[in-house]
Amino acid sequence: MSEIAATTAHEAYAFACMRCGHGWEQAYEIEHHVDGSDNAFVIYKADGERVPSPLSRPSCANCGGHVVRIMRAGRVSTVQQLLHNPRPARPAVQDGEGSDAAPAGTGHHWHLSDLLHPFHRR
Repeated sequence: MSEIAATTAHEAYAFACMRCGHGWEQAYEIEHHVDGSDNAFVIYKADGERVPSPLSRPSCANCGGHVVRIMRAGRVSTVQQLLHNPRPARPAVQDGEGSDAAPAGTGHHWHLSDLLHPFHRR
């Protein structure tokens, strides 16, 4: 089968494992080809290596799970930045103002559900 045409597109996706909470991002080169019989086919490459389509059945590199959410690029890195650089705690309020506010100096304790919350549809 001889190749007639090829074009390359660049896409990046964010992934979150719904089993263990692991998140990662990957950039792909997507080569669109047309063979001599005018049949279109696509080749995905990540880091220069041929890989299966990330849209077919992604698996988690952390736990091997196959319940993986695919999102636009940047979602995982945003959450990771929040984990590494949490916002400072809100200042204490005076008596009678917002009694449900967190006292000064109390940080937010992160749970798995906090990590996955940005990945849920709105």
